Amino acid sequence: RCTWITGSARKIRDNAADWHNLMLRWDRLNDEGFNLAASIVNMRHSQGDLLVLDTCPPPSQSTSAEAQQVAGAAELQDECLKLQDVVDRMVMLHLTFIWHEEMSGVLLAAFSQELKLKQTILQEVAHTMTSDLSKVYLSCWLHQPFIPAATRLGLEALLLETGHRPL
Repeated sequence: RCTWITGSARKIRDNAADWHNLMLRWDRLNDEGFNLAASIVNMRHSQGDLLVLDTCPPPSQSTSAEAQQVAGAAELQDECLKLQDVVDRMVMLHLTFIWHEEMSGVLLAAFSQELKLKQTILQEVAHTMTSDLSKVYLSCWLHQPFIPAATRLGLEALLLETGHRPL
């Protein structure tokens, strides 16, 4: 164990641990956001089906259908607010990344682009009527195209070099 490291070596080791912890927090938020986005897509498509089915409901079912649509809209709004909260927490985490910019401008750039994508998905996912576009949004959220595998591999190599990971 390298318990008495000082100076630049200590700073590099601490920054590697910080980046690792930040990425773990990002991944947890990403998973939470994906589940919420999937829920929004599923609600939106089922609500869209209700709108098609209820264009001309029989008079006895009008009140029930309207109440169901209002409840569905409220539930959809609630899920959107939860997704907004996840993206807000990602923004705060991104601000933490900025404080560690001396560690790696490459990591910061990757997470900055990914955050912009997530903010775009947040704005669009509840308004998308086509199943294909919804699937693209979910796929982009899940697979994080702006955080390439090489980014994570580089961090793992740094963790190995600094003694955070055993060989």
